[in-house]
Amino acid sequence: CAMGLATPTAIMVGTGRGAETGILYKNGEALERAGLIKIVAMDKTGTITRGEPRVTEIRTFNGFTEEEVLQLAASVEKGNDHPLGAAILAEANNRELNLANPVGFHMDAGKGVQAEVDGKRILVGNRKMMDASNIDLKELEADIRELEEQAKTIILLAVEDTPAGLFGVADTVRDGSKEAIETLHKMGLRVAMITGDNHRTAEAIAQQVGVDVVLAEVLPDGKTAEIKRLQQNGEMVAMVGDGINDAPALVQADVGIAIGTGTDVAMSAAMVTLMSGDIRGVP
Repeated sequence: CAMGLATPTAIMVGTGRGAETGILYKNGEALERAGLIKIVAMDKTGTITRGEPRVTEIRTFNGFTEEEVLQLAASVEKGNDHPLGAAILAEANNRELNLANPVGFHMDAGKGVQAEVDGKRILVGNRKMMDASNIDLKELEADIRELEEQAKTIILLAVEDTPAGLFGVADTVRDGSKEAIETLHKMGLRVAMITGDNHRTAEAIAQQVGVDVVLAEVLPDGKTAEIKRLQQNGEMVAMVGDGINDAPALVQADVGIAIGTGTDVAMSAAMVTLMSGDIRGVP
């Protein structure tokens, strides 16, 4: 009888206290598992960072001008709702450039987008996309390395198989990220960061916030596999994310924690939701 009374009372008090601080538990199982977590994996964009990237640098090659490079990239990105594409589009709109309508728009998840603009094949994406199309990036390497070491994400532009330019895109670290990770460390937990960024950019951001494990160059559909890998040693893993492509990983984790300012899909998939969107709610 004592157990029958005490257990639901403890769960009600715990979930009620959580609700007061903007932490919503779907069930008692989430509350129980949360106490056994050893590793907290966090998506980078929109979780550790604000998810509001902006273009901070444009560099051009092979005779193209800055305006041409931006106009071509933004014309292709008109059909894309990815945050990095939105950053390029916003920069073009700020400069009041006239954009063309892309023809045959195609997105390659985790790599980039391509389309025809004014009869020319335009590729806008990361190194994986350029490598897949055999674009020679030799003359861009020094610039790429320099910007990556500044924690900037690189978007490359090729026109008819010729490298034309690159964009350095910066996303600022979310308020409270460093503090939240420090608190998790004090609790004896390890913190991993999952990102599609290359290793240099990921390491630069990891150093800013102090994560223990960096899982870089992870394609959108690869996050679940990374969570499984962390679980292989029998340790309980929490996943923190905000986006549509985080949902499968939130389900795979022992405890999925959704950022309340993110997508409905993420909140639906997660056992726990931080309504305020403040990452300090994780610890």
